[in-house]
Amino acid sequence: MLLPFDHTRVIPVFTPDRLTDVVPVVEALLEGGLETIEITLRSPQSLKAIEAAARALPQARIGAAGVMRPGDVTAAVNAGAHFLVSPGLTPDLVATGRASSLPYIPGVATPSEIMLARDMGFSRLGWFPATALGGPEALALLAPLFPGIVFCPVGGITEAGAGAWLALPNVAAICATWIADPAVIEAHDWAGIRASARRARSLAAG
Repeated sequence: MLLPFDHTRVIPVFTPDRLTDVVPVVEALLEGGLETIEITLRSPQSLKAIEAAARALPQARIGAAGVMRPGDVTAAVNAGAHFLVSPGLTPDLVATGRASSLPYIPGVATPSEIMLARDMGFSRLGWFPATALGGPEALALLAPLFPGIVFCPVGGITEAGAGAWLALPNVAAICATWIADPAVIEAHDWAGIRASARRARSLAAG
């Protein structure tokens, strides 16, 4: 089963405050060359946003981020999400995520959690909150301890700092909240999102 990591090295992430903004944001990201996109489950609009984006723009791969309970899995599947991402892992959440029809990526923060995820059979993981955990320097120290494990760090990554993350051998992709920043969405600056997405795509290609 292909995961988002297999399609791209930069995954834009945004939280929908207004449902009417969702399709224009996703359109701008697609036009900027980024097809794999995460919508967080942090807003009352989130599930409707996933449904709207998946219906209007079937060429986009829309993931549900911030999945924390088994019920979130069911709701995201019903909304039309293409993959699931959680900030941590629990036995019930892992079981429900695996039982779904969608690719599922659990999150970890500590070596013990990485070991637990590895014992559960996962080799591709989220790492949250990335900058608060020590940034690229900290994640680099985990590479020799966990060969074969690759990460998608998320949390506080900036455009200026993205290159340092992408240079790490144990980073498959990064989650990018700067591309569709809330202030840019509030201003309806779709051209700005397109331009930011293009820069991120070039950064990942380099």
